[in-house]
Amino acid sequence: MKLNFVITLLLLFPPLIAFGDEPPHVSGYGVKSCLAFSQTADGMEQGDGSAMTPYLRYREWLAGLATGLTLATGEDVLHGLEFDQAMERIALFCEGHPSEDFFTGAMDLLKGLSGPK
Repeated sequence: MKLNFVITLLLLFPPLIAFGDEPPHVSGYGVKSCLAFSQTADGMEQGDGSAMTPYLRYREWLAGLATGLTLATGEDVLHGLEFDQAMERIALFCEGHPSEDFFTGAMDLLKGLSGPK
């Protein structure tokens, strides 16, 4: 399956582009810790208005990842799962893996969705 191949490449082979002596600076909500995401998700669940903007940024980051992978593979990588449901499933992953990052939670979700049905 194309998606499994792309996911494997992303996880096993980080970009191999040389950027001089310094590694590239990576930014975005995908590199934030699961602990940070869990705190934001908990804030949203408790009605904390200050959690809304960061939560929406995580959600949009996931939308960009899913869109990019869908375009790259030619298949819906979320398999019809709504973004709110996807965010809930990533939140469950992050609760159990606070030292991981949001990207790893998202990739765990996508691997689970692309597995045998």
